[in-house]
Amino acid sequence: MDQLRAIRYFSKVVETGSFTKAAKAFGIPPSSLSRRVSDLEKSLGATLLKRSTRLVKLTEVGQVYYNDMQLVLNQLEQSKETIRSYQTTPMGRLRISSMVGFGEKILLPLLDEFAALYPQIVLDVSLSDELSTLERDDVDIAIRGGYAPNERVLAIRLMDNSFIPVAAPRYLDTHGIPSHPFELRAHKGLYFKTPLGLTPWLCHIDNQWHDVSGPAVAISNNGAWLTKKVCAGDGILMSTRWALASHLQSGALQELKFEHPLTITQHADMAVYLLYQKQRYAVPKVKAAVDFLVERLKAADARYIKNDY
Repeated sequence: MDQLRAIRYFSKVVETGSFTKAAKAFGIPPSSLSRRVSDLEKSLGATLLKRSTRLVKLTEVGQVYYNDMQLVLNQLEQSKETIRSYQTTPMGRLRISSMVGFGEKILLPLLDEFAALYPQIVLDVSLSDELSTLERDDVDIAIRGGYAPNERVLAIRLMDNSFIPVAAPRYLDTHGIPSHPFELRAHKGLYFKTPLGLTPWLCHIDNQWHDVSGPAVAISNNGAWLTKKVCAGDGILMSTRWALASHLQSGALQELKFEHPLTITQHADMAVYLLYQKQRYAVPKVKAAVDFLVERLKAADARYIKNDY
């Protein structure tokens, strides 16, 4: 920093043609400025300025050095301006991690809209059903389904993530509509496989939990494939309402409703959460993305609840 300060002093002397005027511009004594410039010349092993009682002129090598240093100083100013803009304008690379099904069906279409609003942000999106840790995986924002995570991060509840049982009308015409959860044990099951294992069909009856899963005919971690199979009438599937909304609306699938609702876990309040580190919210790109996604996704959740196909 001392050398950079000396370069700035030297440049100001050249611009003003005077040590006194240059010192006044920086608010320091002329003797201090002159000493710094002299130290700069010593460090370079070259005389940059010709001094006289009336004039201060560049030497030949001084002119070369001055020209080079103008490029350096201009670049430094541009870099400072870039940093100022970075702290006020949403820009730069934004890393987002999301579970696959949610990412493909809901998140990515929203990010197309977000990208149009913030063209200076470069989106780096990873879709995986493996759990990610923000610090370990260098992620700005993570979207997960399940329970509120036990991490030192902020978790915003975006929407319900409860699983509901569905089947195609053609399947129900052939195999009948089950009227009690226990009857599901005789039905064909399509099962989603998470990193923690298969999602069972559970029901809480008479203060006891019961596994009412039917025999499996297909198991996969690919939600789109399982949805295709359930629409084809291959069995009964438990999946989230947000993933099935369009199929329920069109009538391709029918929700199976029981006096005792089904679930895939004994834990309550399954939800989709948006996670981020508290200190990162001060970064404009992160704040812009968090605010945008929270607004859009909570609105989407309200639509699903209202329609409740």
